[in-house]
Amino acid sequence: MSGAVYPSLTGRLVVVTGGGSGIGAALTEGFARQGARVVFLDVVDDASKTLAASLSDLSPAPEYRRCDLTDLTALRSTLDTIIATHGPVDVLVNNAANDDRHLLDEVTPEYWDNRIAVNLRHLFFAAQAVAPAMRSRGQGVILNLGSISWHLGLPDLSLYETSKAGIEGMTRALARELGVDGVRVACIVPGNVKTPRQERWYTPEGEAEIVAAQCLKGRVEPRDIAAMAMFLASDDARFVTGHEYFVDAGWR
Repeated sequence: MSGAVYPSLTGRLVVVTGGGSGIGAALTEGFARQGARVVFLDVVDDASKTLAASLSDLSPAPEYRRCDLTDLTALRSTLDTIIATHGPVDVLVNNAANDDRHLLDEVTPEYWDNRIAVNLRHLFFAAQAVAPAMRSRGQGVILNLGSISWHLGLPDLSLYETSKAGIEGMTRALARELGVDGVRVACIVPGNVKTPRQERWYTPEGEAEIVAAQCLKGRVEPRDIAAMAMFLASDDARFVTGHEYFVDAGWR
């Protein structure tokens, strides 16, 4: 499958959180192959270094920076350093999340705080860090990764689904607040994406049930999410903001 080429992405500075594996790796590679200057943040060193090495022949090659997104001081420092080194961020892709399963009775206040920090809080503060330069230039794109899980009410994911529902609300609020200065904010809602992590949770029978519930009978892959992200980040989507865009093969 060949992909679209977006000339407007060439040379743009794109920051991808959780960009070292899974959907994030596809986002990192997709933007890098568009000629964007990509910096991706992660804490999974082996996978991230392997990805960076595999794309090192690109010009410019994507750059990996280790950053624990739950440490807001470290997050702000990392983003400030990127901006000081490379200039204003043109596109922020808030991708990082963790969908560990949990039951209601198992949740402690400490676990609640940790899951919110992992899945929701850093998106807001990353946007806060890059927004001033976007506003002053009258342009910029912030893309938040949501999830179909809360739309379907999937089991054993109450805190993850709470966070992902919050992301959609935050997207609409930030789109309104930043739109007056020309900054676009949108949310991508993936369905069940075929990644090594998701393979951990589903048996072949469970996977078949998901496909059966989809309008399109195939597996959504990371590159499908990246394709939507690249369109939304490009100038072709210049009047697209404030909404959610599903890439789920029509899973209902």
